[in-house]
Amino acid sequence: MNATITRGARLTALAYVLVGGSFTANSVLGHYPYAGGQFVRYGLACALLVPFAGPGAAERLRGLGARAWLRLALLAAVGMVGFNLAILAAERTAEPAVPGVFVGCAPVVVAVLVPLLDGRRPQGGVFYGALLVAVGAFAVQGWGRTDPGGIAFSVCALAGEVGFAVLAGPVLRALGPRLLTATVCALAAAEAAVAGVALDGGAWLRRPDAVETAALLWQAGVVTVVGFVCWYMGVQRIGTERATLFTGLVPLTAVGTAPLVGTGSYGLAQAAGGALVGAGVAVGSGALRGLGRKRR
Repeated sequence: MNATITRGARLTALAYVLVGGSFTANSVLGHYPYAGGQFVRYGLACALLVPFAGPGAAERLRGLGARAWLRLALLAAVGMVGFNLAILAAERTAEPAVPGVFVGCAPVVVAVLVPLLDGRRPQGGVFYGALLVAVGAFAVQGWGRTDPGGIAFSVCALAGEVGFAVLAGPVLRALGPRLLTATVCALAAAEAAVAGVALDGGAWLRRPDAVETAALLWQAGVVTVVGFVCWYMGVQRIGTERATLFTGLVPLTAVGTAPLVGTGSYGLAQAAGGALVGAGVAVGSGALRGLGRKRR
């Protein structure tokens, strides 16, 4: 792999490791209002990013057309607020592994959908690598108790993950990673506020305690600001299909960090799943072909 692809892979891997760690942070936010937490997270992330949006940010935003703004609003609603709401709703009647397994299928969907939207055939290496990643994610998490509602909301979570990956492409070229992240965070915060008032009334937002504050700061400053910007920088370098392969790192990181807060363990199944995820990323990214060329 050349330097650009290598850097893109590293940025994307870092992004998904941080996202995986956010699932552990979520475990201490179980009693905080959902919409309020999303509002705080994305609003604070936007405030942190605005000073670093780059020169001409206002002009670039004014240059966007109605279709681009609709795409941004859908990205925030489906891929951010909606995704998190779907996970929360699924876990009311399903064990956490169930939505995790569905989200782990995102690389397969993206490997087929993105080429079709671009008018080209799916790449065999990326598709087969995505299958390995999905199987590895399943091995890491296993399956669990669920019902039709849990399945339905898990499918919605999968749609949210795919939407987050697919919808950003055209606007990423126009805005760049930092301004795009700041913009969708502002939209997501506004959408979360509207959803909170509609669903919870005056109870949609409250002052977090010390532990909740630490978790929200982690999600805003590290997972959202650093993670989202790294993700979009990675997409610029390796493309959406290959970047989404690294989704398999999310359950690996979540499982690996859960014991730190006493909510999980790491065993043989997780190790085997991790090996499959690594193999899938290597196959889909072309790393194995690159190694073969070097040996010859």
